[in-house]
Amino acid sequence: MKNIKLAVLDMAGTTVDEDNVVYKTLRNSVVKYGIEVDLETVLKYGAGKEKLKAITDVLEFLNQPTDKATTIFEDFSIALKNAYEELEVKPIVGVREFLDELRAKNIIVVLNTGYNSKTANQLLEKLGWKKGVQYDALITADDVVNGRPSPEMILKAMELFDIKDSKSVLKAGDSAIDIEEGKNANCGITIGVLSGAQTKEELEEANPDYIFDNITQISSLFVC
Repeated sequence: MKNIKLAVLDMAGTTVDEDNVVYKTLRNSVVKYGIEVDLETVLKYGAGKEKLKAITDVLEFLNQPTDKATTIFEDFSIALKNAYEELEVKPIVGVREFLDELRAKNIIVVLNTGYNSKTANQLLEKLGWKKGVQYDALITADDVVNGRPSPEMILKAMELFDIKDSKSVLKAGDSAIDIEEGKNANCGITIGVLSGAQTKEELEEANPDYIFDNITQISSLFVC
């Protein structure tokens, strides 16, 4: 871990505890349009992705026409905004201290997410997290052309902070597509966490370097 200069951390399910409300809401919006799907399927095929892409991929898995995807996405976006206004959003236990620890070690902390900018900032506002205090930058699906598993968000983070060597980047998230994103960016370390969307078996399919119950366990890698 001595060579890690940048930690790119997923939000929902990784650093933020929002009880999978995004995928529960997404499922409800799909069902609203007459397509039956369970939460497990939504998590398996939608977790970590830009949300229109997530809906499209879920529909494709169900062998449903994807021409409803945009309409479902619009319904989902309104429903999620309403859900977040009522939801008690909190950090994953120990994450505030973990972020402080990273920044005290001069490791740059970038939050990245498949959410759009408006939703991500709504989450941060509810948490009371401030740029330059808990994190150094936020990169969302709105900031890139291609979402996960494209490495564009990680490459943008590297560019922002003039990080030349991708091996000095750590990527952590709660879905296999987070790990694929890190692999595609050639990150030095990729880490899956079990605090969010996917199971250990699903994360193992992406072959991360480590799988932890909680992102705070990354601190154990600092111990020489």
